[in-house]
Amino acid sequence: MTDSCTPPAGLADEPLHDTQPIQEPRLWCGDGWTAKVIKNEDDDGWAVAMIKDGEPEPALVGPWTMGRDKKNPKPLDGPAFSTLVKTASEFVRRHEQQLHATLHQSITVTASSARVTVSLDIVPDEDNPHGLLSAADEAGEQLAQVRVAPSFKLNRASAVAWAESGFAKPAGR
Repeated sequence: MTDSCTPPAGLADEPLHDTQPIQEPRLWCGDGWTAKVIKNEDDDGWAVAMIKDGEPEPALVGPWTMGRDKKNPKPLDGPAFSTLVKTASEFVRRHEQQLHATLHQSITVTASSARVTVSLDIVPDEDNPHGLLSAADEAGEQLAQVRVAPSFKLNRASAVAWAESGFAKPAGR
């Protein structure tokens, strides 16, 4: 399997390598990731930036170990790169899960003696962000759907109030 190494502009010191993985002391590419050891702007130390292939910005930047001379960075190697890939992948996965949880919420409540699942899906459109508030019965049949402000707060009280109102569009939304 061939890996592509495409560091974003500003982090690349050399032309892109499309056919062979790079394994240099300060630049490793493989498994869909690029690790680049960079000067830490905040102090005299070093940092490592982990960039997922195709992304313009690093997914993760963290401190990097100094070499024996206490001036230059420790060179990247296979085990270190593998650990960095695993750490960066987990970081991206947790971030994606957190974003999904923020944009898609759901709560099941009892209103008017019926179990109703109320869901809020935020659409983070740059020009027209909004939320879609929907309700479904126990069989999963949609009972209602209304557009709301992206700042709408879904909680037990707001879900019950919406269901008990006959699914009227929430005021001020």
